[in-house]
Amino acid sequence: MATVLYPTKDEANMILQWASVQNPGPWINHCKHVAKVAETIAHTCGLDTERAYVSGLLHDIGYYAYRDGKGETCHIYSGYEIMAKKGYPLISRICLTHSFAYQDFNAYGGSDMTCSEDEKIFISEFIASTAYDDYDRLIQLCDCLASAQGICIMEKRMLNVVMRHGFNDFTLKRWESQLALKKYFDDICGNIYKLFYDELLIDIFERRLL
Repeated sequence: MATVLYPTKDEANMILQWASVQNPGPWINHCKHVAKVAETIAHTCGLDTERAYVSGLLHDIGYYAYRDGKGETCHIYSGYEIMAKKGYPLISRICLTHSFAYQDFNAYGGSDMTCSEDEKIFISEFIASTAYDDYDRLIQLCDCLASAQGICIMEKRMLNVVMRHGFNDFTLKRWESQLALKKYFDDICGNIYKLFYDELLIDIFERRLL
């Protein structure tokens, strides 16, 4: 019997639906948009489209544990934990790696780092010891290409994150790593913005800065 490393698309959508009841919010639509972008790029690059879609859909699943913007731990760890318990190691991994395009625990760009010291040590060691593959890189990229409102250019999403969470000593290094991800996938399958031409026209000319 083959080992199940990640859920099917239908199962992943059911998990996200459950999470949306636990903690409704714009993060749900963000996850859906990330999944769409990841699936499209994966198809063009020759990656597994279902794995890419599911990874994008569930990368932020840890937000299920939040109430009124607060949780007992950070969303990356709560996501890792619930996906590991469900027996989906490839998705639990994505829950951690998607926030670290720059591979250093101190570069975390969110504002919810309320983990215990043991959890911080675990995350730090996990990130430091993980050799990123193309699915880690893909979701890191797609996280920068999708807001809750839809697909957007990377710089807009990156600026939005900083406006919400602020700068730290690693912000510029994180930006450099995120922009390098676009070049990495551009080199594989051509300018990825061309895959989302119509959506980006809407983003650039019709949406306000988020």
